[in-house]
Amino acid sequence: MNFKHLFPTFRNRYKFVKAQVAKIGKQHKIEHALNLGTGEGDYDRMLAGFSVEMVGCDVNEEDIRYATELNKDVANLRYETNNALALTYPTGHFDLVVSSEVIEHVGDPATMMREIARVLAPGGWAVLTFPSREFPFSYDPINRIWHWVRSKDSNERIIAQGAYAFGHEYLIGSADFKKWCADAGLEIRTFHPLSGWLVGLLEMYWTGIAQSIFKKNSRNVTSDTKGSLKVRPADTKEPALAAITDGILWLDEFWFGSLNMSVGKGVVLRKKE
Repeated sequence: MNFKHLFPTFRNRYKFVKAQVAKIGKQHKIEHALNLGTGEGDYDRMLAGFSVEMVGCDVNEEDIRYATELNKDVANLRYETNNALALTYPTGHFDLVVSSEVIEHVGDPATMMREIARVLAPGGWAVLTFPSREFPFSYDPINRIWHWVRSKDSNERIIAQGAYAFGHEYLIGSADFKKWCADAGLEIRTFHPLSGWLVGLLEMYWTGIAQSIFKKNSRNVTSDTKGSLKVRPADTKEPALAAITDGILWLDEFWFGSLNMSVGKGVVLRKKE
């Protein structure tokens, strides 16, 4: 089973991506799809079910090797190393690009958005998730107080945990992201908060610490192998206990879904025709 589905933030991102890609797939045939920053391949079996041809790429060669083995029985899926800031794919090649929790790692988010726009066919779709600079106080009170002291728009951190765990050197502000999309010629069709105050409270600090201990590539970078136990999911199956996580997500959405403050954002974009 993939134990990541027991974590509300991961589960929420996965469900958002799946729902949005399914919706796109009902309206438009997805011939060529790309998962940009595929990591350990958690999403790829699901995404391949909506497309004729699926490519998973990542800059981390070890993650690519693992994902290839994990999903080796998926006939319409292939993997390769690639850099989000200089993709080697032809212009206008993909009908769909998915990228979950990647843009905060690349160092030049605006260039990544231009690359996504370049490889998308006219009228093509992109589905992204990313950690939000507008995170709730319950998720990371230390860095939130630091932001209040410095500036409400500050992207600085005082500790590399909470919102700045998982190798996050910076977070994505909504206004910045919208500008990058506009400059790249991408229209925003959906801009949805993912995981509010309740999920933030339940995952405050301990998830980042746990990842630093257990995850092979704990900082989600090119070749980081820190972590003493180095646990990876054995397969991509969703565990039955994920139903409990879904209940938590329902409560979080019911109570806090209307607020802008969220751990992350989920967006759907379309390239202008």
